[in-house]
Amino acid sequence: MIIEIRAKNCFAFDEQIVFSMKADMRNKKFASNVHRENNFNVLKTVGIYGPNNSGKTCLIRCIKAIRNVLLNKQNGLMANIFTESNICELGITFLSDGRKFSYDFKYDAEKEEYVYESFMEILKDKYNNEKEICWLRRDTLLDEYTCADAELLTMMSVVAKNNVIFNLIDTSKFAHTDEIKRILIGLAEKIDIINMNNIPMEHTIELMKNKNKLRENVVGFIKNADLYMDNFEYVEMDEIKLKRGDTKEKPEEEVLDLPDKLMDQIRLVSTYKGVHVPSMLFDSTGTKKIAAMASYVIEALEQGRILVIDELDSSIHFKLTRATVAMFNNELNTDAQLICTVHDINLMDCKRLFRKEQIWFVDKDDNGVYVYSLADFTAENGVRDTSDIIEKYRKGAFAALPEPELINTLLGIKGNVKGDNVDGE
Repeated sequence: MIIEIRAKNCFAFDEQIVFSMKADMRNKKFASNVHRENNFNVLKTVGIYGPNNSGKTCLIRCIKAIRNVLLNKQNGLMANIFTESNICELGITFLSDGRKFSYDFKYDAEKEEYVYESFMEILKDKYNNEKEICWLRRDTLLDEYTCADAELLTMMSVVAKNNVIFNLIDTSKFAHTDEIKRILIGLAEKIDIINMNNIPMEHTIELMKNKNKLRENVVGFIKNADLYMDNFEYVEMDEIKLKRGDTKEKPEEEVLDLPDKLMDQIRLVSTYKGVHVPSMLFDSTGTKKIAAMASYVIEALEQGRILVIDELDSSIHFKLTRATVAMFNNELNTDAQLICTVHDINLMDCKRLFRKEQIWFVDKDDNGVYVYSLADFTAENGVRDTSDIIEKYRKGAFAALPEPELINTLLGIKGNVKGDNVDGE
């Protein structure tokens, strides 16, 4: 599970930002929203709010970049355009098998080189005191190296910089570095990142082809989200009832605009009053997005995965987004995690759904981008667990709120029209 994400000079972030999923156990409210293991307390869900183009998606991109680096994929990193430095800095602290670790790296986006990386284990005693144990540090900028594998230490200064070290060498020859690789890749392989504005259906289709419990739970999720649907399944073409001309229709959303998978998608059907109809042609945008999201949600809950969703509430009814978050918060969920960006203020509910530290904001001004939690606002600021958080947000108490002045556009239009008339005279 993710405990903390750190970023500096990456995408929209110039100064270092810290996004934390650490639970503050001084607050006992909604204890089921917290995963507790070996004295470590991690939030199961977090909702991230902020105006359009403020940096919410950039935070998701940071998580994706970390995952891709660990999986030896193209990282997609770029330095902030308003700084002179080309070095992006990213870090993640996480829980794995009841142990807490952190991994940080620096990437020179111009030279495409990894100039720094470190891996730490963080131990906690019964008094909650933490101690860091360094397994590996490779700092090519300062020419400083540390490694738990003495045999590797002598090689580190001459290893290439075009990748992180465990992707450059045969780690099977170095016990500690091999363990680092296992832990980090294990984390990365558990992270699923989706954007609800362009969510692919392939994942759900593949799960629907298998007659197993996972498929049954995916179908159950979709049916429970749509009260009018009898069933949702993957069938043979001769089982689909189509009227003439139906197959010429094309879905309006990118979510299903995949010509090479067209037949697979037509065979994914919804059942209404006993009639099979292709979901891609008949269902609403929201229903199709729910169907595409369902496989990720069920897999996360069944397999203890980390699901990161950009724009969770895109085309989804607010009761469904709320119910989805509630599934992850529930005490029956023991190790799955949900991180989502969202605009729906109905989720901003500290009376029935969220702890304060589960609500985060991203905002920006002329000086930079800021990432902060509702927990940063205390009783001294007039914010308590019993406060009407939605109303306070509406009034701008937490910033991270757009201030549209669209009336000026209308006035400009009307002003131009009037001006044109005057010129014409």
